[in-house]
Amino acid sequence: MLYTEIMTQNKDFQLCYRKGKSVVSQNVILYARINHLPVNRLGIITSKKTGNAVCRSRARRLIRQAWRENELLAPVGLDIVIVARTHITEIKSDVLSRYFRKYGIPALHQIYQGGTPQPKGVKKL
Repeated sequence: MLYTEIMTQNKDFQLCYRKGKSVVSQNVILYARINHLPVNRLGIITSKKTGNAVCRSRARRLIRQAWRENELLAPVGLDIVIVARTHITEIKSDVLSRYFRKYGIPALHQIYQGGTPQPKGVKKL
C-alpha cells in the first residue's frame, strides 16, 4: 500500500469511532477522520460475528485487496477504520472494490473536505 500505514494503537481506533464520520453498507462500515499526516492510516476490524477464523481472515483479505485497488483514488491524510459485517463472507472481491470506487472513496472525499457523507452507501450490493 503506497500511501497507507497500518493503524495499530487502540486510542487511534477509539478516536476514529468517536470523532469520525461513518458510511454504512451491507458489507462494511467505514469510519474516517482527518489525521493531518502525509499518509492514510488504515485499520480493519473483523469481529466474531463475522464467522470463524477462516471467515475473519478472508474478510480481512477482501478488505485489504479492495483498498489496495482503490488507494490512489482516496484523499491522503485520513484515519480510516473499516469494520467487516457478516455479509462480507458471501461476496467476491470485485463487488467490494466496486463499492469502494462508487460510494466509499467519494464519501472519504466529502469527509476530507469537511462535509458529511451522503447516505447513498446504504444501497444493497
